[in-house]
Amino acid sequence: MVLLTRDFSETVAERIKSDPVFARALLDEAITLFINGEADTAQSILCELADAMIGFEVVGEEIQRANPTMSSISAIIAAIKRALKVEIHTQIVSVV
Repeated sequence: MVLLTRDFSETVAERIKSDPVFARALLDEAITLFINGEADTAQSILCELADAMIGFEVVGEEIQRANPTMSSISAIIAAIKRALKVEIHTQIVSVV
C-alpha cells in the first residue's frame, strides 16, 4: 500500500496554478464531460479549477447562489475562462 504524503486536491490545485496547459486541459475535459452527460464528474473538475484559479468566494459572488444551475455553471466556466485567458470553440467531431 502506498501512503500519500500530500492531499490530492492540494496537489491538483498547485498544478493548476503552475501549469496553464494542465488547467486548460482540465477545463476542456470538464466541458466535454458536461456535454456528454457526465455532469457530476464535470462539476468536480470545475470545482477544483474554480477553487485553484479564482477561489470559491469569487465564484460565489459570480453565481450568487449555493446550488449550481445551468446559468451558474455557465458563470463558473466564464470565470475560469477569464482566469485562464482562453476562448472556447466547439466542434461536432462525428455524427452518430
